[in-house]
Amino acid sequence: MSAIICKELCKTFRQGDEVITGLDRVSLAIDAGEFVCLSGPSGSGKTTLLNAMGGLDTPDSGAISVGEQRLDTMSKSALANLRLNHIGFVFQAYNLIPVLSARENVEFIMQVQGMPAAQRRALADDVLAEVGLAGMEGRLPSELSGGQQQRVAVARAIASKPRLVLADEPTANLDTHSAAQLMELFVALNEERGVTFVISTHDVRVMGYARRLIRMQDGRIVSDQAQQPQGMEPA
Repeated sequence: MSAIICKELCKTFRQGDEVITGLDRVSLAIDAGEFVCLSGPSGSGKTTLLNAMGGLDTPDSGAISVGEQRLDTMSKSALANLRLNHIGFVFQAYNLIPVLSARENVEFIMQVQGMPAAQRRALADDVLAEVGLAGMEGRLPSELSGGQQQRVAVARAIASKPRLVLADEPTANLDTHSAAQLMELFVALNEERGVTFVISTHDVRVMGYARRLIRMQDGRIVSDQAQQPQGMEPA
């Protein structure tokens, strides 16, 4: 069963008088339960493709489906509902709310979903424990290390039990040790929960965790290969 299907996706952007190609006839299918890395230099199109997969950006042409739902034909409200309930996002900058505790940051999505307070508190604590932050539920983001903040972001992403997690350069602000811990967490969630992971990165160390490596350049897929995961090699 395919988690994501992209067919002939095209996307351009304007910078003044210049037209920049974000995606150039990109087609691919990602099966449920896969662990995929999108690699390539800055401007290669990997973040644009990831945003299209998450319904954060709309391609100019082509078709994209997540599960059985066509994103390119959905209304804005339907897309918002899909993102809220079925797709988890992990960003380079963490995007935590600074005045909320770790628990409250994780609870926020569940509150939007309408979950009762006692239930979402218990679930938030369970998920924070799962990502290795038991005992830190009440800390503000400023009281956590970069690696711990990214773990809160992961907990927030998986709290609603999404079938798909999209991560954009998730290790960019982490040291090697914290990055390795985060990637091991992603692998565990993939293997134990069956969550499909698509991760954009230009970090060769992160690519070692992928079972499938898709390389992009100038908005196109230039290679798409299965590989044996090796973990994080020294930089």
